[in-house]
Amino acid sequence: MARKALIEKQSWKPGNLLSPAPALLVSCGGVGGYEPNLITIAWAGNVCSEPPLVSISVRPERYSYAIISKTRQFVVNVPSLRESRAVDWCGVISGGTVDKFAGASLTPAPALKVGCPIVLECPINIECRVRQSVELGSHTLFIGEVLAVQVSSALVDARGRLRLEKGGLLAFAHGQYFALGRCIGRFGFSVQRRKGRTRR
Repeated sequence: MARKALIEKQSWKPGNLLSPAPALLVSCGGVGGYEPNLITIAWAGNVCSEPPLVSISVRPERYSYAIISKTRQFVVNVPSLRESRAVDWCGVISGGTVDKFAGASLTPAPALKVGCPIVLECPINIECRVRQSVELGSHTLFIGEVLAVQVSSALVDARGRLRLEKGGLLAFAHGQYFALGRCIGRFGFSVQRRKGRTRR
């Protein structure tokens, strides 16, 4: 009880403090007469397993908003620490005035199932078709059905297991970028029996 008594709380105004969030590069365009473009997104996440669905939230005034609304497709590119400067730069520069792929020194590469390009340098590329869009206020939520996933071979071990801890992935929290730390366990580790111990 003494330890709990030392935990103090402050009341803050309502806001987006669900942290950390993924720091992502979403690519769009390349179809429908639109040039390929990139947008930095932090408001994103998994929303369903079967069918696999992910979400991204985009402000209507952003250049990419019209592209995604019209073409109904996008790619969620999961960057590593190596792309951190490009992630930040793509978040402050408008694609309406510059070629973001060229400006960020990133490589557009063919997707498997959608017309917009993937970011070749990013370890994970999730190709999506917009299944639903919901206007929520400052942002519109785009729910994308995952049509294909590409993963860098460097993240796959000899047994075919995905080793994301090797990816050096990014996170975003309260206006700052962070590098994800060490793995502390797999799902269910809290109830897993320790080796060498048997139940009585």
